Amino acid sequence: MKLAPILLFTYKRFESLKDTVQALQQNSLAAESDLYIFSDGCKKNEDLEQVTKVREFIKTITGFKKITITEQEKNKGLANSIIDGVTSVMKFSDKVIVLEDDLYTTPNFLNFMNDALDFYASKPKVFSVSAYSFDLGESKADTDDAYFVNRGWSWGWGTWKDRWDDVDWQVKDYENFKNDKRRRKEFAKGGTDLNIMLHRQVSGLIDSWAIRWFYHQYKVGGLTLYPVHSKVRNNGFDEYATHTTGAAYRFAPSLDAEQLTKFKFPEVVAINPYYQSKFQKKMGVLERIKYRLNNIFRKIFK
Repeated sequence: MKLAPILLFTYKRFESLKDTVQALQQNSLAAESDLYIFSDGCKKNEDLEQVTKVREFIKTITGFKKITITEQEKNKGLANSIIDGVTSVMKFSDKVIVLEDDLYTTPNFLNFMNDALDFYASKPKVFSVSAYSFDLGESKADTDDAYFVNRGWSWGWGTWKDRWDDVDWQVKDYENFKNDKRRRKEFAKGGTDLNIMLHRQVSGLIDSWAIRWFYHQYKVGGLTLYPVHSKVRNNGFDEYATHTTGAAYRFAPSLDAEQLTKFKFPEVVAINPYYQSKFQKKMGVLERIKYRLNNIFRKIFK
């Protein structure tokens, strides 16, 4: 099996980046994997010190087969960094594994990702593989180590060139989509946040590669594979957070404790009803209200 290259995107999170790299180095497949690091340029002068520390650190990283560093002179932002970075590597690789600088990975993260990318390479309905998973419990109806739902996630993920190359990053069909209630309702089955995010993206209020990725997945009817027990924990709920703020409790995963290196994947590529239902509740209105109320109480009683 040819291992997928690892793409690591970073900006100014020096401390969390060190933790991310250290955890990744503990993976048994790290020494056999190529690592591509993309360091974004400063958005404002006060970030220069942190960006400089990051760039000094990434030049000291070892433990991988080959390390390639790309330093941007100007700030591209996370969305353009990821779109351009993944596209550049996809010119010579048919698959990638993508991380950001605030993600802790378990020692079997690379095993899970590479095995899944190899297992489903010829199954175009599998749109992406997520190493992160909510704590959704375990279905008693099956014994697989992973499941499919209809939405992707951006905290440690992988995909293939033939899925990536067809994405319309301009969302040219949005005007037709926003006036189609049936399609909007279908899209919202992946989460009540999706239509809001897509509207804000097209309106220029946010800059997210992920919502455009999720929208394309919906249009082609793709599914994402998730592990029952997460191989990733997001450590990015800090003062440097750009796209994720608030309490981390909502996204706390059931982190993999067994650290197996062989996995039982679903043979049939289809939505798992148990996990889809749990996932929709997690991304539903009631959960978002509870999340916001919790944040308010935390601020009041801090």
